Amino acid sequence: MAVETADDRLLMLTDFGIDVSYTLQGGSAVTYKAIVDNDYEGVQAGGTVAFAVSRPRLLMRTADISAAAEGDTVAYEGSTYTVNIVMADGTGMTELMVSKN
Repeated sequence: MAVETADDRLLMLTDFGIDVSYTLQGGSAVTYKAIVDNDYEGVQAGGTVAFAVSRPRLLMRTADISAAAEGDTVAYEGSTYTVNIVMADGTGMTELMVSKN
């Protein structure tokens, strides 16, 4: 049994998220709420100095993007991103790993 409802998840996204425009491949853009996270990760490339790479990702309700697939696009804050990985967590939320176009 789920601890929270789809409405509870939407309330969390409304409080902490932003509007994003999600486009399925071959479809039209739809606006949803998402929490955007843009971590940086240190990467060793074989030299003596590490460098940082951006790892943008979004957290969205699975109900909103149940047909999400690699290659879809999402736009927010003036930039467009391609969905690289879709990770539904089984609790009603889906994490999307994206890369900037």
